[in-house]
Amino acid sequence: MPLHRLEVPIEKALFASRWLMAPFYIGLVVTLVLLLYKFVMELVHFIAIVPAVKDTDVILMALTLIDLSLAGNLLLIVIFSGYENFISKLDIADHVDRPDWMGTVDFSALKLKLIASIVAISGIHLLKAFMNVGKTDDRSLMWMVIIHVVFVVSGVMLAWMDKISGESRH
Repeated sequence: MPLHRLEVPIEKALFASRWLMAPFYIGLVVTLVLLLYKFVMELVHFIAIVPAVKDTDVILMALTLIDLSLAGNLLLIVIFSGYENFISKLDIADHVDRPDWMGTVDFSALKLKLIASIVAISGIHLLKAFMNVGKTDDRSLMWMVIIHVVFVVSGVMLAWMDKISGESRH
């Protein structure tokens, strides 16, 4: 029985250590605020120059804003699901604005959402590069395509591995 007296406080300490992750999520919230600042600065800049630019430049500006919003969405997914999966459940079940996916994104789904967001962001960067093909050298373009394909293949492989592991559990 002396081991049991030692086991209980160790387990309680280990369980409480999950709160050490809270500053990481607070840091991600600060990052979200910084991303919002960057988004607003880009938007103000775009509004100021839009009368003097070509249509393709407007599309590139829109893609930049979409890119920033996808990064913000990605941060929110990581903040909410990471906090709920690893620290504590959020006590907002009755809130009218609670997203439907909250509480349902486990670590496996979080990985897939992350890679899907990374693929989308990479795709936007690639599209921007193709729209500026005259300003982008061939070598850079080649590496951007290779990196994007690696992200896509990684996402497909992660989804496939999750499917296999899900089937093996049943």
